[in-house]
Amino acid sequence: MRNYESLVDALDDLRKRGYDADFEPQSNCLYCNNLDLRLYEEEFQVDEVYRFEGDSSADDSSVVYALTSTTGVRGTIVDGFGASAGNIDFDMARKLHGHSIPN
Repeated sequence: MRNYESLVDALDDLRKRGYDADFEPQSNCLYCNNLDLRLYEEEFQVDEVYRFEGDSSADDSSVVYALTSTTGVRGTIVDGFGASAGNIDFDMARKLHGHSIPN
């Protein structure tokens, strides 16, 4: 696992390594607007996870997930951590947040 100084550094490097689709968590899936693609829990795997602490408070924390779909699409999700986590259903939250998140 790599060590990044910032969220921007992580996203830049992941894009260079082919994770170029931008997904956002929705209630029961991940959605990429550019590809008009929805991925459900069973349609992707989480490859890497990176957590970043905000300077001002724990509410500013974020997590970057690098994922690969079953069809080979690679992308990232940026989500809040803890109280600022996105509004996703239980199964999706378990899949994403169930991965070991480094401090």
